[in-house]
Amino acid sequence: MNIGSSEHLTTRIGRLRLQRCGSAPALTVFVAYAPTSSYDEDEVGAFYMYSEKLYREDHIFDKVIIGDFNAKIGPRRTPEELHIGTYDLQWNEQGDMLSSLSWRQKPSMVTDNSTCQSPYDGRGSHSVESTIM
Repeated sequence: MNIGSSEHLTTRIGRLRLQRCGSAPALTVFVAYAPTSSYDEDEVGAFYMYSEKLYREDHIFDKVIIGDFNAKIGPRRTPEELHIGTYDLQWNEQGDMLSSLSWRQKPSMVTDNSTCQSPYDGRGSHSVESTIM
């Protein structure tokens, strides 16, 4: 594969298009960095809506979205049900926004969050990097 094009679509979203040896595009990789929950709710919502628009308008069949969405997409729980432990079982409002995007509803989509051990205490961290294929 060769790099077909690379561009910054916004200050928070980039796109890399890979091509096979011919001219047909083979894969589009989006890289996104969502605003944190400390940003205005309208700005956070606009990021997710624009992400969906870019995804829908890109007509390459195979797409990968990699980034920090600041989203926890585990099952929703009441405050009484939350517990300290497995971090990927948590949920937040940005997780709700990410999960509600139309491209996330496709059965072929796979989402993976990563966590890593803290070098200081060996426990997991609230890492929110996501890969969506």
